[in-house]
Amino acid sequence: MDRRTLLKTVAAAGTLAATGRLSAPAVAQGAAARTLRFVPQANLANFDPIWGTQYVVRNASAMVWDTLYGADEELQPQRQMVEAEEVSSDGLTWTFRLRPGLKFHDGEPVLAKDVAASLERWAARDQMGLLIRGIQQELVPVDDRTVKWVLKKPFPKMLLALGKISTPIAFIMPERIAKTDPFKQISEYIGSGPMRFMKDEWVPGAKAAFERFPGYVPRQESASWLAGGKRMLVERIEWVIMPDPATAASALQSGEIDWWENPISDLVPLLRKNRNVAVDIADPLGNIGAFRMNHLYPPFNDVRARRAVLMAMSQEDYMRAIVGDDDKLWKPLPGFFTPGTPLYTEEGGEILKGKRDLTAAKKLLAESSYKGEPVTCVVAQDQPITKAQGDVTAELLKRLGMNVDFVATDWGTVGQRRALKSPPGQGGWGMFHTWHAGADCVNPAVYIAIRATGDTAWFGWPNVPTVEKEVDAWFDAKSLDEEKAAVKRLNKAALDNVVYAPTGFFLGYQAWRKNISGIVKGPLPFFWDVSKTA
Repeated sequence: MDRRTLLKTVAAAGTLAATGRLSAPAVAQGAAARTLRFVPQANLANFDPIWGTQYVVRNASAMVWDTLYGADEELQPQRQMVEAEEVSSDGLTWTFRLRPGLKFHDGEPVLAKDVAASLERWAARDQMGLLIRGIQQELVPVDDRTVKWVLKKPFPKMLLALGKISTPIAFIMPERIAKTDPFKQISEYIGSGPMRFMKDEWVPGAKAAFERFPGYVPRQESASWLAGGKRMLVERIEWVIMPDPATAASALQSGEIDWWENPISDLVPLLRKNRNVAVDIADPLGNIGAFRMNHLYPPFNDVRARRAVLMAMSQEDYMRAIVGDDDKLWKPLPGFFTPGTPLYTEEGGEILKGKRDLTAAKKLLAESSYKGEPVTCVVAQDQPITKAQGDVTAELLKRLGMNVDFVATDWGTVGQRRALKSPPGQGGWGMFHTWHAGADCVNPAVYIAIRATGDTAWFGWPNVPTVEKEVDAWFDAKSLDEEKAAVKRLNKAALDNVVYAPTGFFLGYQAWRKNISGIVKGPLPFFWDVSKTA
């Protein structure tokens, strides 16, 4: 469906919805007020927040599993499951004491052995976890409520690692589940968070359901993002999968759903005309679009082919494809870090600035090792952000003279396929599109996509020692000025070697019915303190 047809379809539905509906019986209204119906950004195709890094999985997991520490709205880690912590004077031993009374959804107490096993599994998949693992002496339970992590050298950013908001988050699971191979998906979904996952109701591609866990005891502090008291004011949350924006917009206007995570910008003017619907920017820290390349196989195992893409690509084309004609919603990004944050830099970004030079890009591609092999572009069609970028990329690569193998699929399949290291012609891939929340791109510690550690790097597996040298320099920095200097060098090295291609910076919307209150801005939907009236 093109934009014009989409707008006409939704406008017709919206006119009817805005006029109001017949009142439901009081009993039905009461039941409806206890259930929040939410349209997420994509299908919940799998449900293991450690195995993969998809935001849709992280967002659902934040209701089901809890963490030792949680990031607040200032991106600072705060105690969550932890009552107290102690670090030895030499910085080598961290001791964590759990809050009393923590329970899993199956009624079993949360014990230190569960924490130790969960952290072991998380550390095998997370970049900060791998750093800790590399200097780990032992990670052991001391008693039922105490865990001790002994290191071979100090790691001052321990609490940031355990409380970060970027994927994968260090969620705590029962020991029996946490002992699952971190490279295989779990099949049991028991957490200690404020909501229970209703596995029997889960229909991937259609629906997922969560019910309030009465055994959850919130912290006394006010909620702030993933920190503080997670007080659930509804009994049940239903995720309704609606990949078609016109369908979701109509459902929101009619009251069939309550909250839509990411309406496309074209529909926002129409939604704002409905007196029962509120629309606002979802997250002021925004998002960074990503053209992710596979560094293991042609053509993108050759830096010249990767740089040819940077020379030819127009970030404006990508951003307008995502957000439309509203210039307030996007800006060019000649770098990798979130605009407006302390470490933002454009060092080395000249290749992304100015008029695009397709002729020079073609010449550089010809000098590379590319021999006309198919470039397998795996593009999710049920996620507006990835679909929009994919359409631009298909045209761009064809103009460059590449042989495009365009695989139109769904976001769940992208999540599965991008983890494969097999050659593109044997089930693997050449590139895919995604995006990174601005909150995940504020520094190298939480920024999984900027790391270039080869086999242990994020999908695409870039191996760039000059990038990792500057990551280490940032970790070792003793002042903000030293951090900034390291990130400038890091930004340049990542662009020179094209760890990935940033397609620009953009803001997105969220929309909800006006009988819903408590919705806050942030990098993911926070369901605690959200209430609904009939």
